[in-house]
Amino acid sequence: MQEPNPLPRMHLWKPMLIDPRLGDAEDDIASTKSRSLVAIGGRLLAEISLPKLAVAWFMLIGLPAILLGLAPLVILGWATTISGQVATALAGFWSLLIVAGLISLAWIGGKPVLRAAEQSFWSLNALAVQPVYALFREGLRHIIGKLAPNLRPRRHTHLYAVAAVGGGVLVSSLSFWFVVLAWPASRWVGEAGDILAPFQLIVPALANAVVIIGCYVTGAALIWALADGALGRPADLMAFADMPSEARTWRVAHLSDLHVVGERYGFRIESGRTGPQGNEKIHRVLDRLDAFHAQHPLDLVLITGDMTDAGRSGEWAEFMDTVAAHPGLAERLLILPGNHDVNVVDRANPARLELPTSPGKRLRQLRTLSAIEALHGDKVFCFDSDKGRLGPTLTERLAPHRDDIEAFADTGGIRQSLRLAQIWDDVFPMIVPPKTDDGIGVMLLNSNAEAHFSFTNALGIISALQAQDLMAAMERYPRAGWIVALHHHLVEYPTPAKAFSERIGTALINGSWFVRQLRPFADRLVVFHGHRHTEWIGQSGGVRIVSAASPVMNPAQNGSVSFLVHTLAVSGGELKLAAPERVEVKLPDERDLRLADPSPRADPVGSPTIGSLDPEHRR
Repeated sequence: MQEPNPLPRMHLWKPMLIDPRLGDAEDDIASTKSRSLVAIGGRLLAEISLPKLAVAWFMLIGLPAILLGLAPLVILGWATTISGQVATALAGFWSLLIVAGLISLAWIGGKPVLRAAEQSFWSLNALAVQPVYALFREGLRHIIGKLAPNLRPRRHTHLYAVAAVGGGVLVSSLSFWFVVLAWPASRWVGEAGDILAPFQLIVPALANAVVIIGCYVTGAALIWALADGALGRPADLMAFADMPSEARTWRVAHLSDLHVVGERYGFRIESGRTGPQGNEKIHRVLDRLDAFHAQHPLDLVLITGDMTDAGRSGEWAEFMDTVAAHPGLAERLLILPGNHDVNVVDRANPARLELPTSPGKRLRQLRTLSAIEALHGDKVFCFDSDKGRLGPTLTERLAPHRDDIEAFADTGGIRQSLRLAQIWDDVFPMIVPPKTDDGIGVMLLNSNAEAHFSFTNALGIISALQAQDLMAAMERYPRAGWIVALHHHLVEYPTPAKAFSERIGTALINGSWFVRQLRPFADRLVVFHGHRHTEWIGQSGGVRIVSAASPVMNPAQNGSVSFLVHTLAVSGGELKLAAPERVEVKLPDERDLRLADPSPRADPVGSPTIGSLDPEHRR
């Protein structure tokens, strides 16, 4: 058997002891393929900055809890003061003026208090409550999958529902216990004397927050659990639609998780030296897609996140240069943010912690927005929540802030970062409206959770505001079909995960909730996502879901990787999804660097593929 050709010698007098083109241990420092999460977590605990951790905890959890706990003290204190004044209001005209002034002041000052309390409540819910519920629910489901892997589908579905209910009962019981513990320290009515000793309110405020959140979770966890149990277990989509002959069809190439690196010999964070090197694989995938498009025109090329490996400027430059080499694809391209685009703090150090006020995260967000705006800023619209209709295009939305964004990119100042903080949340969802009443529109969502160090970068969450805007937009086009695109997977695949870390460490925390929000529109939409590098077409609660494998991160099979092209049509008020076509991309090895022939027609896929091309490389 012929041995592979070695790498060409570098232009030196003699070979180097360590060939830098092959990488070294530093390239595997955060690789989940080469190192266990325990090893990565141990390094994190050894190297993390404890002062930064304390400040981050206070800003993300402590401060919202104090604000939430202070709200009843302030509001009920005002109410008590006003009621006392009303009792003597008939004493004269000036008393009436005093009462009116107090009511006006309470109204003016109360609105910010209520707004801060509401924001704090949902912040704590997203950061502390929903992750715990998801941990319990998925933990029980994972245990069931390990203990009884060969159950019949119906029996497995029943146990899947039981695990959801069991997780809800455990979380509800735990929450009630916390309420009982915190109640003696709580206080609900403020007094004027509290102004002289504000620090004495910290403990009652924290206790109030525990009681408020605990009471909410005690009931909400049971409701979540029953709803998740009724949702049923995700299942493979076993039947595809036949396209009506008279219907207009849309052809969509779905890619995800390209993980562009900024160096010729660069490795990826997740795979380290066991994975691809450089960007040659991406070039060949897009070359093949371009050739396929020339023969069989596409309507849309959708990349559902993780265009880059760590959201660095050099990586975005490589991505944009690669796209620019394929103008036919660029005209049809839509992209959305993945966790690697915005949440990786330091690709070489997962223990590095970023404070919520750090400009680093804002830079990654604005780099992503800059790329999105350059590619399709005049095609996608932001949603005007106040008016309940489409607002400006992304280009128009960013126009007033261009100078500030450019200045911030140049200096990275904290003040500029704070001024630009709201832009990221305001532009999602991005919407490509249907061109006709019975056409197909596209929703681009941001599903990335707020993460402040790389170890938790993969978690996701859909904000309630995004979901509300999405529903409102779909209701404005009652006959249209919709592609709902996000990065994270909504539900676990109906195949056993190799490790529990895969199940919970990369989860969309409120994925089941989001599926329930989509159910009323299930006939008119299909969800497209990436994230786990797993190819799967299925449904959950009647909502059809298309998960894309990564043509870059997944290993080649028989010298090739592949992606799918989907055909959709709207007919009879429903969005039809046809069986996909598989496009093969031939990859050369070190002994054969010839370009793959891009001419063969894609082969129809007879049934959905379950799992990745190599189950050992699932993420």
